[in-house]
Amino acid sequence: MHLRPATAQDGPAIATLLAQLGYPGTTAFMAEKIALLSAHPDALLLVAHDDAGQLLGFINLHFMIQLALPGDFCRIAYFCVDDQARSAGVGRQLEAAAEAEARARGCDRIEVHCHERRVDAHRFYYRQGYEESPKYLMKRLGFII
Repeated sequence: MHLRPATAQDGPAIATLLAQLGYPGTTAFMAEKIALLSAHPDALLLVAHDDAGQLLGFINLHFMIQLALPGDFCRIAYFCVDDQARSAGVGRQLEAAAEAEARARGCDRIEVHCHERRVDAHRFYYRQGYEESPKYLMKRLGFII
C-alpha cells in the first residue's frame, strides 16, 4: 500500500468512497474540491492505493492555529476506507500519516467529529488512542453557491 496527496484523477474513486459514508452525488464537484484542498496551505488530502493503483481510502485534514495554547491542532474532516479494504491496516496507516503530519506542523492534538451512528469508526478511533471530548455544537448556514 502507498500513500500520496490526492489528485483530480482520484475524484471519481473518492466520490465512490464518500457514497459509502452516506454522501452520494459528489462526483460533479469533486475535482474542484480536490483542487481547492491541494492549493490550501492548511489542508491535506491523502489517498491510500494498492500496487495496481486501486484507491483503498483517503483522509482529509485541516490544520488550525490555537490562540490560547502553544500547540496547534489538526482536524480530520473526512476519513474513509473502502468497505472491501477494512481491517487490512489501511486506516491505521492513513491515521499514522495524519499524526506524523500534525506533529511536523506543530500540532498538539488531532480532533475528529464522528457521528454517533458510526459505531465501527468509534472503535477504530479508540484503538488509535482517541478519547471522547463531549459537546460538539454546530449551526447550519445552508448551502452557499
